[in-house]
Amino acid sequence: MENNKLVFESKYKKLGCNTFNDQDLELINNNFYRPFIKVLLVPAHYIISVDFKIYDLDKPAVFFVNSNQFLTIVKATNTPAHLIFYNRDFYCVQIHDSEVACDGLLFNNLFEIPKVAFDESETVIVQQLFSQIKEEIELKDSSSEELIRVYLKQVILKATREWKKQNLENHQIMLQTSEHDFFRNFSRLVEIHFREKHAVADYADLMNLAPKTLSHKFKKLNLENPNEIIKNRIILETKRLLYYTDLSIKEIAYQLGYEDPGYFNRMFAQKLGNTPANFRKEFKKQ
Repeated sequence: MENNKLVFESKYKKLGCNTFNDQDLELINNNFYRPFIKVLLVPAHYIISVDFKIYDLDKPAVFFVNSNQFLTIVKATNTPAHLIFYNRDFYCVQIHDSEVACDGLLFNNLFEIPKVAFDESETVIVQQLFSQIKEEIELKDSSSEELIRVYLKQVILKATREWKKQNLENHQIMLQTSEHDFFRNFSRLVEIHFREKHAVADYADLMNLAPKTLSHKFKKLNLENPNEIIKNRIILETKRLLYYTDLSIKEIAYQLGYEDPGYFNRMFAQKLGNTPANFRKEFKKQ
């Protein structure tokens, strides 16, 4: 696999691509890729774990995984999968909070769905874009950096359009633009503040709304209530810290804004049916 890895670097900017299959899982699952934003084009019959959720693919899909997310290729076949990995210096339009940015819709969404399934014709187009990125890395022309960025943006734009079609319709919430922006803003605020703000009222205040108004907007569209979304984000970060670090449960509780580790333990156990200590022990055995 390492022979398949190609990397473009310019000052602080870095983007690479790689091809892997069932022979490469030990290498692809190591910590090298963890600091990078990742886009994976995965064939059918692979099993992928993203943030501890399992995705057993019956058709090809593209996954979008941020640098702080947990990713494991659980099972692969001899059909190759393709990986693009890059840092924020290479591509991230955070200033504009764009849907195609590294903190955009595909990487942070209320439904925690990090994948898009394409039909056969669209899969071919995405494969071509991956190939064009690889060719530009190999070419090393003066225009290569900008072309790589253009091709990457095309992948993200296509996937964003398809993600909306698949998931907003599946949740039976045909959001208007203003509603869509509202929920993305809530999601973004939770991502920024979940370590110190744990109450719906905190986010209602940030959005200049009454807490009941905020909750009503979620109920109206049959979405999980905002309190659960906040707690789910805290639980997810707890799981990441339990897996990736050796911090004690008490240290993790403090890091996530809880002065009472006992309450923190109970909240985790109530949500998962397991204590933080047992979760760490069981998951690291896998």
